Amino acid sequence: MKLSVPGRVTATAVVATVSLLAGGSIAGAAPAGQPAVAAAPDIPVANVKAHLTQLQSIATANGGNRAHGRAGYKASLDYVKAKLDAAGFTTAVQQFTSSGRTGYNLIADWPGGDTNQVVMSGSHLDSVTAGAGINDNGSGSAAVLETALAVSRAGYQPTKHLRFAWWGAEELGMVGSRFYVNGLSTASRSRISGYLNFDMIGSPNPGYFVYDDDPAIEKTFKAYYAGLGVPTEIETEGDGRSDHAPFKNAGVPVGGLFSGADYVKTAAQAAKWGGTSGLAFDRCYHSSCDTTANINDTALDRNSDAVAYAVWELSR
Repeated sequence: MKLSVPGRVTATAVVATVSLLAGGSIAGAAPAGQPAVAAAPDIPVANVKAHLTQLQSIATANGGNRAHGRAGYKASLDYVKAKLDAAGFTTAVQQFTSSGRTGYNLIADWPGGDTNQVVMSGSHLDSVTAGAGINDNGSGSAAVLETALAVSRAGYQPTKHLRFAWWGAEELGMVGSRFYVNGLSTASRSRISGYLNFDMIGSPNPGYFVYDDDPAIEKTFKAYYAGLGVPTEIETEGDGRSDHAPFKNAGVPVGGLFSGADYVKTAAQAAKWGGTSGLAFDRCYHSSCDTTANINDTALDRNSDAVAYAVWELSR
């Protein structure tokens, strides 16, 4: 999640590698021979953590970070893309320039479904330069990746079309996601029935926050947590500070989850969620200590399952 200070950077367009990104339709059909899945699968938290371990290793091998324009970011994107390609997704890499450095978005479409009704889920893949960015935002990126892989494993054939995205240069002011949204035609934007954003979902002193932007999406996430008996609060810390903002500004219904950044957990929040009052939800936010040690497994597990639940429920 980007800092709540001015400093947005304007992206300069470079030709996308695949023209699919500017449109709403996809060639191809859903895998044959598999019935639609009735309920979302459980997302194994061990699988999500395995992706985080890989992102940590990538950062460690590339100057300690996965920031925009750095080798660690491109290696992170290559890792995610390889997993999706092997799982049968149609992937496309979109290229842009910001702060004099090349950035990339990764878009993955699951073949099949009504391309006039696109359910899109995304997360930013870049870190700040200070550290590996494992909670911010390896956590969201890994959960979205594992949900996409679960779609493939299930041979899921929803009524709506599924699209997943990993954004570049979010930490510079949602540059990658704004570039994507601004490149869509009016018709293509109208085909996105909902965009779900996941930015920091494994905070070590977690809260359970739900975006309140679109009522139907909000209701879906709240229903999942009600089923667990876990209370939620409306997300306010990240308003306008993550990749849902460009979609919302373009009139696309948005929603998402958040486990907290540098705001301090109150005594009331600690009473209902556990953890430590008087400490930040993530005291390693935008710091070098945002490593694989900076993750709450329970929050990561619950939120990863919630990602899949929403994808399944909203795409039927």
